[in-house]
Amino acid sequence: MDGVILVHKPQNITSHDVVVKIRNILNTKKVGHYGTLDPLATGLILIAVGKATKLFPYFSKTDKVYKGGIRLGFSTDTYDSTGKPISSESKKYPEKDNLANAMKKFEGRIQQVPPPYSAKKYKGKPLYKLARGGKEFELRPSQLFIHYFRLINYNPPFIECEIKCSSGTYVRSLAHDLGQIIGCGAHLYELLRTQVGNFQLKESFPIEKINQLSQEGKIKKFLIPLEFLLPEFPKVILQDRGSALAKNGNIVFAENIIKVIQGEFFSSGNLSEKEKIFRMFNGDGKLLALAKKVPEKNGFHPFLVIDSDEGQQ
Repeated sequence: MDGVILVHKPQNITSHDVVVKIRNILNTKKVGHYGTLDPLATGLILIAVGKATKLFPYFSKTDKVYKGGIRLGFSTDTYDSTGKPISSESKKYPEKDNLANAMKKFEGRIQQVPPPYSAKKYKGKPLYKLARGGKEFELRPSQLFIHYFRLINYNPPFIECEIKCSSGTYVRSLAHDLGQIIGCGAHLYELLRTQVGNFQLKESFPIEKINQLSQEGKIKKFLIPLEFLLPEFPKVILQDRGSALAKNGNIVFAENIIKVIQGEFFSSGNLSEKEKIFRMFNGDGKLLALAKKVPEKNGFHPFLVIDSDEGQQ
């Protein structure tokens, strides 16, 4: 059983909790996620099953889209509504135009400091464990890209917004930093993830529905097979000899290739890098490996062998 499940995560459970639930539902141990969602947050989380866990690097770095709720007036130690206030309440809320302009200052390439209570690691330990233990540590900024930080609705002290951002962005930090700029403090009180790369929330399933479909033997209803993943990468169809070479991680030469089909589209990320990666399939349409072109040898080198011919259910 190999593929990806689009799960609609409910509030107040961790991403790891979702992984455990899917493991139990499918009765399989090899399950992971392609990027965490805070317990406060709801929405789309990508769960990998079986050999799909090998594809983590190609999903964990994709852009995300969120709808968020920010409360003005005071900041909290966790940067969201689960934390304790760390500033006195202010009712000096900005005018709508000033607020929208302040939000625009975060668009583009920015440096962002993660929340002190987060899964980000410092010297191998999660920040939230250090923070809870009263340990001192230095928070270092990360370089991120914010495509947009839009004001959807403003009813002081509440803001409704939409954010499209690069992987690794903490929307909690955006809310906190916005509060610092406008001078009245702010924190995140709700968050919904609506998109991960090209996957949409509307395509996802609640955990209860996944459980129901699994019990009915309808796993294909929610499990996206390996062969449908990463359609932005060109497709290399191999002859039998080429398939055998690919499975063993050996260079596949031109004479062992039936044809090459260009990728369907390019998602966000480094376009030139994506053009260097190819998906290798056998004649039956099974995904065998990811490969890179080796021009000097007139072939392709499989750098990540998947071989979905084995272990399918």
